[in-house]
Amino acid sequence: MKLLYAEDEISMSEAIVDILEYHNYTVDAVYEGDAALKYARSEQYDGIILDIMMPYRSGLEVLKMLRREGRRTPVLLLTARSEVEDRITGFDSGADDYLPKPFDMGELLARVRAMLRRKEDYTPSVLTFGNISLDSRSFELKGKEGSVSLPKLEYQLMELLMLNKGIYLSTEDILVKVWGYDTDVEIGIVWVYISYLRKKLAELNADIVIKAKRNIGYTLEIAK
Repeated sequence: MKLLYAEDEISMSEAIVDILEYHNYTVDAVYEGDAALKYARSEQYDGIILDIMMPYRSGLEVLKMLRREGRRTPVLLLTARSEVEDRITGFDSGADDYLPKPFDMGELLARVRAMLRRKEDYTPSVLTFGNISLDSRSFELKGKEGSVSLPKLEYQLMELLMLNKGIYLSTEDILVKVWGYDTDVEIGIVWVYISYLRKKLAELNADIVIKAKRNIGYTLEIAK
């Protein structure tokens, strides 16, 4: 699951990102409202965590603009404010949940899990295509010949392909969705990770293949 986290207190941001990544979330962290809006518009996130009080643009402003644009990604608001009126404003603006500071990390994780369960296009914990399944809880790719555990980036790439099976994704699109909007890795890394997954699918005697089409991209389809 991929999250966007916008928080202007850098020390708090670093601590929360560490906790979220420890629990197998992928997190893009930004520190002001304009960046939060830019990332939310350019990436596909499973959930967004917004601090209300941020430079340049508040979390509420970011939320309102995303909702006006028709973006339904679930949003959890974080703020030092705890008055009822502020919570009402947040919910009226389209927030899915609201957590006042200071908060317990365990409660934050519980709120994130609940937010993701309510996601309109919630991704099931096990994705299946052909005779292959991908388990988000264990990061395992399973087939007729057993199972293999995938490293984080291979898992994210496989998940992206399984969620978009039959649809060609360009190399650039894959790079942004898996490695992040501001990555500095070379675009050739996509081919390298595609080759890793192809080898593992072959080991599992998969009846699905990652197909490449020149100048178009990659897709997952049933082997012919």
